[in-house]
Amino acid sequence: MPARTGKEFLQGLKDQPREIWIGGERVGDVAAHPAFCNVARSVAALYDLQHDPALRDQMTFVSPSSGGRVGASFLVPRTRDDLAQVRRMMKVWADYSGGMLGRAPDYLNRAVTAFAAAAPYCGENDPRFADNVRRYYEFCREQDVCLTHTLINPQANRATGPAGQADPYLAAAIVRETDAGVVIRGARMLATLPVADEILVFPSTLLRGKDEDRPYAFAFAISCGAPGLKFICRETFDPGGSAFDHPLASRFEEMDAVVIFDDVLVPWERIFLLRDVERCNKAFAATGAVAHMAHQVVTKNIAKTEFVLGIASLMVEAIAVEQFQHVQSKIAEIIYYLESMRAFARASEADATVNPWGVMTPAWPPLDAARNMFTWMYPRMIEILQLLGASGMMARPTEADLESPLRPLIEKYFQAAQLGAVDRIKLFRLAWDAALSSFGSRQVIYERFFFGDPVRMQMATFASYDRQPYMERVRQFLAREHARTGVAADGS
Repeated sequence: MPARTGKEFLQGLKDQPREIWIGGERVGDVAAHPAFCNVARSVAALYDLQHDPALRDQMTFVSPSSGGRVGASFLVPRTRDDLAQVRRMMKVWADYSGGMLGRAPDYLNRAVTAFAAAAPYCGENDPRFADNVRRYYEFCREQDVCLTHTLINPQANRATGPAGQADPYLAAAIVRETDAGVVIRGARMLATLPVADEILVFPSTLLRGKDEDRPYAFAFAISCGAPGLKFICRETFDPGGSAFDHPLASRFEEMDAVVIFDDVLVPWERIFLLRDVERCNKAFAATGAVAHMAHQVVTKNIAKTEFVLGIASLMVEAIAVEQFQHVQSKIAEIIYYLESMRAFARASEADATVNPWGVMTPAWPPLDAARNMFTWMYPRMIEILQLLGASGMMARPTEADLESPLRPLIEKYFQAAQLGAVDRIKLFRLAWDAALSSFGSRQVIYERFFFGDPVRMQMATFASYDRQPYMERVRQFLAREHARTGVAADGS
């Protein structure tokens, strides 16, 4: 099957039952349930963009195995032009949601593509695993599979590792190995977009390298409908109202879930890494997967920043406050963030290099800087929306109000300098949904912790960034100055 249509994606949800719980009830048809149907339709719309005649060459490429057109997010880049093609495809999807779908399918498509290209890395753990990851990638590419994933162990006792918890199976762990596969028991968080077809259970990057950690070291993929697999969801942030009242939440509420593995059997052909703590800890960096995932993330960040800049600019135009210096300063700040993200993306492609497996891989330092800086850039942009909107954020009648006898009053008293009342209300309701609703608040915490604890990420940058050339340059500068002045380095 080539690149899927939205209709095919939605039908796939109906054809694949899975155990999803929300509000104490098990969901039957996720494609029809109020908490999931709207985001399912939005994901379906992304798949339909692959079939837009004007976008076909941008969104798809010819499969090397089937000859059909498949999603460009599965393209293995061999040149910088290939990277740019992938980025342009990802930008189309990101623009559709204004960057609000953080776990659009292309995010994990880039991960599984990188892992498959680096299959020998998995093969060093077990030769079977290299073949497994290659076949899985081809399956995902040819079937246009939608993926979710889960990385982190439950927040129970962070003072100790998974083996030191009150229950050794609190965190997902290997129970036993059988001829059929590996049995997994325990929990993982956080699976965003549980309306996906499959779930990637990636290796944790927080294992401490002890023998007791080996049962928690694995990477595999299974169907979201696998027996024993349970998704326990938070409450929905889609209030079930109209798109007028909740323009973002009613479309892009991705949903987050804790995943329970109730003795789930993972077939051997779906295992990519097993019991190799060191290899699991290094997997993302060693395979290049983290760079390709971050490439998608920065593309999403550009779309999201453009979207916020558009909202903010329309707000200040609507109420005629562009002339105030503090307003111009706030808009300029968002512009700086946008241009920074664009520069990071361009630098990552310009400085891309071919990795040991022949894959053109975006340069990591600019992507690492981008992903870390966005953890504070995005909350600040949302604060700017709040400051610009001020009390106007509260003056936002509903669609029901507009359909009531109050409409004449609303049209008189809710107008703006440059907008009629209805258009002003629509704009400020959008700003509210981005900046102050439960949906908007989730977006803020989501961006703060997109890749994990920001402090840990900064520590990783400190440990991995090669600062020696700059330190040596300063040493040489000091030595040159001492030589010029005749003062010895010890001051004598």
